[in-house]
Parts: sequence; structure tokens; C-alpha cells
Amino acid sequence: MHRDRGDLKADFEFQAAILPHVSRTFALTIPVLPGGLADTVANAYLLCRLADTIEDDAALASEQKSAFHARLTAVVQGDANACQLAADLAPLLSARTPDAERQLVENIDRVVRITQSFAERDRGAILRCLDEMCRGMPVFLRQRSLSGLVDMDAMSAYCYVVAGVVGEMLTELFCAHRSAVAPLRHELMRLAPSFGQGLQMTNILKDVWEDRTTSTCWLPRCVFGAGFDLAKLEDLYSTRAYREGIERLIGITHRHLRNAVDYALLIPRQEPGLRRFCLWAIGLAVLTLRKVRRQCDREIGVRIKISRRTAGIAVRTIDRIHERDRLLRGVFGLSSVGLPLVTERAFPAFGSELLHGQLD
Repeated sequence: MHRDRGDLKADFEFQAAILPHVSRTFALTIPVLPGGLADTVANAYLLCRLADTIEDDAALASEQKSAFHARLTAVVQGDANACQLAADLAPLLSARTPDAERQLVENIDRVVRITQSFAERDRGAILRCLDEMCRGMPVFLRQRSLSGLVDMDAMSAYCYVVAGVVGEMLTELFCAHRSAVAPLRHELMRLAPSFGQGLQMTNILKDVWEDRTTSTCWLPRCVFGAGFDLAKLEDLYSTRAYREGIERLIGITHRHLRNAVDYALLIPRQEPGLRRFCLWAIGLAVLTLRKVRRQCDREIGVRIKISRRTAGIAVRTIDRIHERDRLLRGVFGLSSVGLPLVTERAFPAFGSELLHGQLD
């Protein structure tokens, strides 16, 4: 159902107002995207945030979460009523649910009205991403523990459902909105899951200790050797086995971030907004990964965060050179000096086939 943007003025105003309260990062990066693409990506992010809110809410039982996830995808598809979903879900949310996320739930109808105003290709890309997330996230999040994931296949599958599918959706939206990008769809889609995995693995490594406060560990047990118990990490974090395992994971993450740079530089130079959107995320991830390596075993509970000043320098540098491919590769290469790099095909495949294997 197509509606004139003027009819949706209040809905777009709500979308713009709520975005900074549910994601400061995306509120800063999305506006650099050109034209209507910024509105489309913002809308897609809010729908993914709704799926996360349902999954993360402590007051909802697993069966309720599954039912609400199914209803959310049905609403986006146009097969269920958004207002009824909001009316049923909002009163059940935990008292600990952030106010912005509660407000987002209460206004699902506004978000979905915008979605349904998009072209069919945009709606299809968003719905596919949302459906994969809603089916895949629970497989991992409802079995999380301090013991970590079994192996790298499991880690790659987890990264795919929370980040890889987003990379694929963004690629589809980029191609739909920008004619110069469309011919590159196949090459970009090949790299999109790896791009997402690089960013997600960076977050996992950065948040090891913060995740443990919620009895969660997303590290794969296999990289630390036989007999290493991630549930006892507070006692083992300074051991050689842990350092070597983290070094291995940093090398794998670094390889994925190199793929992400390849992805960004496939985008034509005449699309500066798309390039900056991608390169900002990659640049900040590389700086974060460097800090992870420096601090991985120095202090229990250390919070790894790059300073605003450092982030600002990185963003301004990228903005100045975003059209110069060789210089960009050189800058990212210098920024990555000292990081280990897995150069052989030593990390597993990623993508929907791996995910569906995990779901079987």
C-alpha cells in the first residue's frame, strides 16, 4: 500500500525523534545516506530493534516471545494489526524495559505505516531480514550461558542472525535505491555477511565481561583448547590458553573486517554517503579491536571503549579520503598494524545455509 509522504508526516517525525534514543550510533550514521535511503534504513533498524526488545525482555516467557515475533513479522507483512500487537505487548513488558523501547512498542503502528509505504523491493528486503532474525535469534539467546558457544560454526551462525542478515538487507536497499550500486549486487552480497560478522565479533570481544553480568558468553569454546572452561573465566582470564584463544579470535575478526573494507570500496566513489556509512563503522571497529588486544587479560571487568576524541579523528580522516581507495587501504592497514590476521580459509562459511543447518 503506497501512501504519500505528506500523509505520514507525523509518523516520520516520530521515527526521527525515537531513533537517537534507541541507537546513538545509527542516529549519527544514517543521516549521511542519500535521499529516501536514510528513512528506509532508519525504519528497518527500528523494526530490528522491536525484535530485539521482544527477545531481551525478562518478563516474557519463551512461548510469548515466539508468538510476538511471529505477530511482528505478520504485521510488517500486512497480515496482522499493528495497534493490537502494541496493545497486547506493551503491558507485558518488564519494568526494566528502557522508556524509549517501551515507547517504540507503543507506536508500532507508526513504524509499520512507514514500512508499508515503501516500494515492494524495500519491503521484501526488510521482511526477509526481520524474519531471519526472529527465527534465528531465539535459537541462541534462549540457550546462552557462561559456558560459551560450541565452535566457530556456532559463532558464525549467531553473528549471521544478528548482523549478517542486516548486511544483506542493507545491500539490497543500497542496490534498490542507487543505480550505480545495483550492478555490483552479487559481489556485495558475497561480502555482506562477513562485513556483519566482523562488526559483531568486535562487539563480542569488546563486551566479554559486560555480557557475563547477564550470565552470557558468546565466545566459542573450541579456540581455547580441550578442558578450558569459559564458565570459570574469572579464574582463567590470565592464562596462556585464554590469551592464545583471544588472539585467534582477533585474527578471525580482523580477516572479516578486511572483507568489510573490500565491501565498502566496491561502492562507487560517486556514492560518498554509502561509503562513509560503511567506512565509519569499519574504522571504529578496527580501533576497538586494537584496544581489545591491548587489554584482553589485564583486568577483570574492564570496559573497552574508544574515546570520543579518537572516534572523531577517525571519522574526520575517513571523510577527507573516502574517494581515494589506495589511501583508504593504506590508512586501514596502518590502523591494523599489530593485529593478528587469519589469512588462510580457517574460519567457517557464513550465511543462510549455515544458519539453517543450526536450526535443523
